Amino acid sequence: MRLGSALARLSAAGLSAALLAACSPSSTTTQSTSTSSAAPVAAAAGNVIKIGVELPLSGGDASNGIPTRNGVILAVEESNKTAIPGGFSYAVDDLDDAVQGKHDPALGAQNTKTFISDAAVLAMVGPFNSNVAKAEIPLTNDAQLTQISPSNTSNGLTQGDDGRKLRTSHPELNSFFRVCTTDDHQGAADAAFAKKLGFKAVFIVDDNETYGKGLADVFEAQFKKGGGTVLGHEHLNAGQTDFKALLTKAQNLRPDVVFFGGTTVSGGGLLRKQMGDSALKTVAYVGGDGISDDTFLKTAGTMANGSYYTVAAPETSKLASAKTFVANYKKRFGVDVGPYSANAYTAAMIEIAAINKAITAAGNKMPARVDVTKGVAATKGFVSPIGTVGFDANGDTTAPILSLYKISGGKAVFVDQVNLKT
Repeated sequence: MRLGSALARLSAAGLSAALLAACSPSSTTTQSTSTSSAAPVAAAAGNVIKIGVELPLSGGDASNGIPTRNGVILAVEESNKTAIPGGFSYAVDDLDDAVQGKHDPALGAQNTKTFISDAAVLAMVGPFNSNVAKAEIPLTNDAQLTQISPSNTSNGLTQGDDGRKLRTSHPELNSFFRVCTTDDHQGAADAAFAKKLGFKAVFIVDDNETYGKGLADVFEAQFKKGGGTVLGHEHLNAGQTDFKALLTKAQNLRPDVVFFGGTTVSGGGLLRKQMGDSALKTVAYVGGDGISDDTFLKTAGTMANGSYYTVAAPETSKLASAKTFVANYKKRFGVDVGPYSANAYTAAMIEIAAINKAITAAGNKMPARVDVTKGVAATKGFVSPIGTVGFDANGDTTAPILSLYKISGGKAVFVDQVNLKT
């Protein structure tokens, strides 16, 4: 059975209703000392409109953060080659949310306040990590500032009571959107993939963060539903680097696969590396997009081989719609696209289209942020490198696509891709 068929059945069964809500420093901006999102906003000067970019740009997460930012840079540069209403031009204003090499929700919130205090910032792309988004969404909702994430997968950011609690200032207005799919889909994909590979007994580990725990919980529920056995489910401590006791516990239970929910820098890389010094050396490793970065390959070393992961984005090499983007990205940056480069490009292009429309409606003047946000919320049928994109009432993408990869010979090899709407 192809994974696409299996996931189509899972999706049709209403997974999302049943599963829980749980995926280098800037040279252009200095950080604000403001401590309130309601701080006075100075009037925008000139005809430059800024797209804020809030991502981990240093440390271990940078190998994903930088190519994601590059997608926004390309979108802005291409847009500036066209006629923009009112004679405006666009600029990227990027801020790093990493502290000591790891994404940090508190810094992400501070960066968001910096964007909010600058009236020239009419929209932002980011963040990369769901726990950072959880800290930022109340701020952007209060300011009515559009925020599109290329990679946040936690259900609770947009759905149910958790999602509503994040937008109490303007409960009637979604200001947070995402062009990636959610944990219920990604966790189900990981479980279906593990079953397809013939794995029957899993030991689960997560980093106890918003994205990692949510993904692991969904995986556990779906793996059990598919007839698999969950031998144990452990949570890492923040900053933990020694996993000997945990791996000893796991190896005594004799799993045929270890599932990790989290990111490379929150323990995913070291955990896999240290499996090589245990009886789990030949056991497979499955995770989400948190281990999709080059840092995982470097940290895990040769033990990275035999690992599998899903990415909440399409494989651009397999999409005709992405051909021009892929070529332009390679020409501009001299490297191949990252897992979320096309998602970030699409997010920025959606924002720019909404801003252009709002400029025209305002008589070719600087528009209000709320009008931009309303324009983004109304997005339907937007043609992009990742396909035709729109947003539902929660701000979630109407084009949920997942790609599956295996690490072999020290590099990621594409395995399969599924569109959960087909």
